[in-house]
Amino acid sequence: MSKDININVHHLTRVEGHGNIVVNIKDGTVEKCEWQVPEAPRFFEAMVRGRRYDDIQTIVSRICGICSISHSLVATKAVEDALDLEVSEQADLVRHLMHYSEQLQSHVLHVGYLVAPDLFGVKSVVPLTTSATDAVLKIVKCHRVANQMSKLIAGRITHPITLTPGGLTKMPTEQELLDLKAMLADCVPDLVEVVKVVLSVADQLPPFERDTEYVSLKQTNPLYKGTLSEYSFYHGDITSTDVNGDGDMPVSKWESVANEYVVAQSTAKWCKWHRDAYASGALARFNNQAEFLSPLAKTVADMFGLKKGAPGPFMNNVAQLVECAHVVEASIEIIDKLLTKGIKPEKVKVSPKAGRGHAAVEAPRGILFHSYEFDKNGECVWGNCCIPTNQNHANIQKDFDKLVPEFMHEGEDALRQKMEMLVRAYDPCISCSTHMLNVEFVK
Repeated sequence: MSKDININVHHLTRVEGHGNIVVNIKDGTVEKCEWQVPEAPRFFEAMVRGRRYDDIQTIVSRICGICSISHSLVATKAVEDALDLEVSEQADLVRHLMHYSEQLQSHVLHVGYLVAPDLFGVKSVVPLTTSATDAVLKIVKCHRVANQMSKLIAGRITHPITLTPGGLTKMPTEQELLDLKAMLADCVPDLVEVVKVVLSVADQLPPFERDTEYVSLKQTNPLYKGTLSEYSFYHGDITSTDVNGDGDMPVSKWESVANEYVVAQSTAKWCKWHRDAYASGALARFNNQAEFLSPLAKTVADMFGLKKGAPGPFMNNVAQLVECAHVVEASIEIIDKLLTKGIKPEKVKVSPKAGRGHAAVEAPRGILFHSYEFDKNGECVWGNCCIPTNQNHANIQKDFDKLVPEFMHEGEDALRQKMEMLVRAYDPCISCSTHMLNVEFVK
């Protein structure tokens, strides 16, 4: 094996946005190892200034086409926090369904279409349509169920239109919920088969681990105690595997958790909390609240040997499969609760006022923060968004720093493949993470 390695992956494939991998090794010594983000910054925080409180979610949902529901939900929650708006239990439960639809939609897309080719040793999902036709069809079916669920609850598959500060513009009917429940129940056997297919090639996941801080939401005072919604994607405080509940942070203090800063190799800001980097995403949620998973989700975790405290970034993809099982069972439980109570019409009335609000939800790829401030007329005067991938960039770099020396003996091609797989394991939304920078020019 040559002791010289030069890797220059310009715009990594099968991820959202533009990211580069650069490694230079000379005579067995690592001279350069970087995860670079050259994506052009976008300015959504500036776009919302001067807009009414009820325009915000519509605008910021365009931050992402994959996790638009998460952006809409967190923005709406932040507006409600600023305007002191209460949401009914019915609306809150329906919003949970909306959020679950996106988790299922995104996780199935990522594991089935973007990660699976690496595990099967092919360049894309296209060759799998002939070599693993049945598995691909089941992935497509599960993805379609998630899309139909989003369309029913959010009004369309992406960029939701039923959300409004204080509630929802449209509630699903009881018949629609019954149909959705049947569709989800029918999805379970297909989802189990997808899990078995991934399990059959799970030995292709690199045996790489690094001690990491994992950050996510966790419900300290759950609204729905004793239900599957205790595994939180939507409510709670900010927690970390480094604090174990002793030092959880309220969402209003999220800026002191993210601690965003700028680095030369990235147009996206990096984040750190108790260490130089932390990870968010499905594995972070699993490591912080695995005890609240649904029965099927726990079974899936057991199939892969995934235990709470898992330190391997590649296991994030396994955690995504675990969460797919969880959100299907949690959705069925919520539907039963809504049907038992009966769907009631709601009218939303909002009185604009001055205020600043903060909110967090778990997007598929990690914890997502939004904050907004409004004047007395309900017009936005300030906004700030911190994206999950924004929070994962530093951790990807830390993983690279450990992975490269451990696997460079395998040669350039094998090392490149592992580094590409590592970035994909985080399921990054790279362009989402490049946001406004406040630049002060000094003469």
